[in-house]
Amino acid sequence: MNFSEKIKTARLARQWSQKDLAEKSGISLRTIQNYELGTRMPKKQETYTLLANVLGIDESSLLDENVSFVLRANERYGSNAMKQALDLVADVRALWAGGEMAEEDMDEIMRAMQEAYWEAKKNNRRRQKEDI
Repeated sequence: MNFSEKIKTARLARQWSQKDLAEKSGISLRTIQNYELGTRMPKKQETYTLLANVLGIDESSLLDENVSFVLRANERYGSNAMKQALDLVADVRALWAGGEMAEEDMDEIMRAMQEAYWEAKKNNRRRQKEDI
């Protein structure tokens, strides 16, 4: 279950409307709607804490494995990077969930992504040493 589904499920469990959640949290109704549609995610960790407290749930129940990645992208590089991180996560999820791609092809994509990661990490280390 992703963030949008989690927040909606928690809200409905309390039998609240989106407007109720907006009023109780101090977050705009439009933002709550965007969260539940999955078109937007909180940009700060504090928002997850606030929503969890208002909904009376454990903060970790709102989080998924990609939240910290997306939040770090926002903190380090700004909102454009956060959008790119969200798009990347959504694209990879869609790729794996599609069911039309052969398992061998998915393995090859994952291998290529890992190689790209390690190559970038190696290049970053080299640049850091050059800067010293």
